[in-house]
Amino acid sequence: MPDSMPSPPESLLPAEVVALARRVIEQNAAIGRTVALAESCTGGLVAAALTEIGGSSAVLERGFVTYSNEAKRELLDVPADIIDTFGAVSVACAWAMAQGALKHSKADVAVAISGIAGPDGGSDQKPVGTVVFALARRGAAENGASEAEEKRFDDTTRAGVRLHATLVALQLLIP
Repeated sequence: MPDSMPSPPESLLPAEVVALARRVIEQNAAIGRTVALAESCTGGLVAAALTEIGGSSAVLERGFVTYSNEAKRELLDVPADIIDTFGAVSVACAWAMAQGALKHSKADVAVAISGIAGPDGGSDQKPVGTVVFALARRGAAENGASEAEEKRFDDTTRAGVRLHATLVALQLLIP
């Protein structure tokens, strides 16, 4: 066993992620807005990025890592018929995840992310690199599906999909 631990890096995450997370924390803190996350394919990376920033506790209310369909149903109340009909990687599912994150938190806004990071799991209709996002605001109409979208990333490596999804989710959290 080594006598001393190595010095940790300033951040475990890429500089571009940390810089964007800093903007999210600073801008949301300035307006007193709190956020919640419902993450699937990113596995908590968005929450991890936000917690890299000092003062994040004033902004990040909570995060849900709902990787399995069962977790989406149990923790976020995503209806089974949405998953059965449209799949977990669908605008309908992401929208339900974001609404569930608001319902089960005190946050002002919630962002949900669900996708296919690969290398397996893709199909002709939903290839690896397909990720859906939704942004829900507390008090907004429940049918605001215009704030949900599907993206297909060209970088279909697992790390690339997760990195790009994290960046998009952070962008959605900028007021």
